[in-house]
Amino acid sequence: MGSVVPRRTVSKRFWPHQHNLGFGWKFVWVQVNTIIDSFCASGDVLALPKVQCPNHPDAMLVEDYRAGDMICPECGLVVGDRVIDVGSEWRTFTNEKATQDPSRVGDAQNPLLNGGDLSTMISKGTGAASFDEFGNSKYQNRRTMSSSDRAMLNAFKEITTMADRINLPRNIIDRTNNLFKQVYEQKSLKGRANDAIASACLYIACRQEGVPRTFKEICAVSRISKKEIGRCFKLILKALETSVDLITTGDFMSRFCSNLGLPKQVQMAATYIARKAVELDLVPGRSPISVAAAAIYMASQASAEKKTQKEIGDIAGVADVTIRQSYRLIYPRAADLFPPDFKFDTPVDKLPQL
Repeated sequence: MGSVVPRRTVSKRFWPHQHNLGFGWKFVWVQVNTIIDSFCASGDVLALPKVQCPNHPDAMLVEDYRAGDMICPECGLVVGDRVIDVGSEWRTFTNEKATQDPSRVGDAQNPLLNGGDLSTMISKGTGAASFDEFGNSKYQNRRTMSSSDRAMLNAFKEITTMADRINLPRNIIDRTNNLFKQVYEQKSLKGRANDAIASACLYIACRQEGVPRTFKEICAVSRISKKEIGRCFKLILKALETSVDLITTGDFMSRFCSNLGLPKQVQMAATYIARKAVELDLVPGRSPISVAAAAIYMASQASAEKKTQKEIGDIAGVADVTIRQSYRLIYPRAADLFPPDFKFDTPVDKLPQL
């Protein structure tokens, strides 16, 4: 049996209550008795008691962060003291000077790094005591961070930079980081550049989250060629034994039309045209991006908001000749592709014949 825990009595002053007596505040002293007498079956491990008010056990306690007290809102009894404040220590604003960081608690824990990123980071020294007689820095961060953590940290920064350039949300960044960590730990893509793996992971994460991006869009924000990203994409899917949903014309339609400044009616018409063209098997072997671009071109030409092939190609990332080839395949059935309630500004028989 373990040793018996003695009864502990704590004398504590709780918050003052203001009475309508005209002579100010009246303080009341209360004796708070804390008794710890519960043990596990073995008697060696102490079971933590539940902190609650003895008079109002169902009351939701209020925490006084400044005093570190847990107070009963019903009677004002202090039932706990010296509570640790888990809030932020310091608030830093962007308009303040960033030369001195007043925070003493470091960054948040990163579960993707080994050890949770709880290692010590030593800043660059500025005084004479920070350098040896040969002018070299006495303290190096390399001694406190492994090479694998350093490589993953650099990749995470690159992923965040690429995602910010194309305005991707945080959940896609987190999924990309997890994918990169799995690939890096498996070492199944040894010999490939980490930037190429990170770009391919970002492409996969976008498709898995239902907001796919084209290879050209990923290539535009990275330093890796489209061919290399495609190779890493196939190798990662094979290594992780995962898959992604097939992309459709509807995945890109709203974004392309929004970037082109087209109204909702044209967007709905383009979506209807692309879906009907696929159902009628008018565009076999064509990529969904080129079909979407051709549908947008046809819908815009039939409306008052006309867009050229070059304008659509710049947004969709396809060449003008690709749009023309897909357009020629769907043009003979143009009358069957438009939705019934579409308001034509240009009749179907007067649409451009490319």
